[in-house]
Amino acid sequence: MNLPAARPLDVFVIAGEESGDILGAGLMRALDGRWNGPLAFRGVGGHRMIGEGLRSLYPMDDLTAMGFAAVIAKLPTILKRMKQTVEAIVANPPDVLVLVDAQDFNRRVAGRVRKRLPHLPIVKYVAPTVWAWRPGRARKMYGTIDHVLALLPFEPEVMRRLGGPATTYVGHPLLSEIPELQPTADDLAVRNGARPTILVLPGSRRMELSRLSASFGAALGLLKARGQEFDLVLPTLPRLETMVREATRGWPVQPAIVTGEEAKLAAFRRARVAFAASGTVTLELALAGVPLVAGYRVSDWEAQLAKRFIVGRFATLPNIILDGPFVPELIQHDCTPDKLVDALAPLIADGPARQAQLEGFARLDALMSTGGVPPSERAAAAVLAVLAARG
Repeated sequence: MNLPAARPLDVFVIAGEESGDILGAGLMRALDGRWNGPLAFRGVGGHRMIGEGLRSLYPMDDLTAMGFAAVIAKLPTILKRMKQTVEAIVANPPDVLVLVDAQDFNRRVAGRVRKRLPHLPIVKYVAPTVWAWRPGRARKMYGTIDHVLALLPFEPEVMRRLGGPATTYVGHPLLSEIPELQPTADDLAVRNGARPTILVLPGSRRMELSRLSASFGAALGLLKARGQEFDLVLPTLPRLETMVREATRGWPVQPAIVTGEEAKLAAFRRARVAFAASGTVTLELALAGVPLVAGYRVSDWEAQLAKRFIVGRFATLPNIILDGPFVPELIQHDCTPDKLVDALAPLIADGPARQAQLEGFARLDALMSTGGVPPSERAAAAVLAVLAARG
């Protein structure tokens, strides 16, 4: 979609964590390619968005907090940044406001901006997980958000049913990785060899590592004690390598720790099975055709609080999209070494447990298809359509 522009299109984008920085940068690139004229980007983002030309008001890390305890500890900074963000938007209104992830922060920003700038187009990139917990959030968005860009194919219907804003499925960014996740003949030889490669992905945040690494490590020790030989690989980010090495120092089986995107993708192509923290990585493994067991733990008080709000049947994205229990989910007190290894062992051999996961994973490509158009391009087209509709 090419629209004439007499002056730079002023786009205000807010991202609150690394995944949002990736989405925001992709959207910025796609808008730059579609808009027939100059653009100006400002808001809040990380190094990827800054690299695409964003002028960030403050470091994106100021908004990053996972879990109730972390949010409470960081609340003064978050509230300060929220006020600063709203004032920047109101003082110099952009042509469009795009809110990426950071659900609670951006919901409050949207509400405050809407009261003061009722005609400003506001787009939410990444639908809130109303299908999993706090479904009332969908209806509360109506009237505040003009349009939602969804990463998962079932989300537009969920938002409609719950009374939320108009929603368009644009596709998950992992779809662009599928060609790099497809194993070559050499990769398949490793994946199907006599000595399997096991991936272990205990999370990318300190709290996840501290709560999952001991259980994952002990489970791998039990697997070896049962006579299963294997190679163990742990992909991580370069900035987390020191923390990961410390967290795995006492494991009975030491992993080969690899860093960087290229090494991670190579490990995914060759892996036979995986242990993974419940999160986006479970979908990445499924798209790579790697059977897995998902685990997750939070503090007991966080778990009790979450029970009051959770409505979804499943915790992992493959199960949610496929609407079935394909991936074993061992959450909280079920995430024990014994249960983890009992769930993983049947996935190594070519038996019914492994085949059931692989058959489910084979359906994901069709369910998540974007018709060959990259998700970022679909997102940019949707943003420009909102702009055109609002005049």
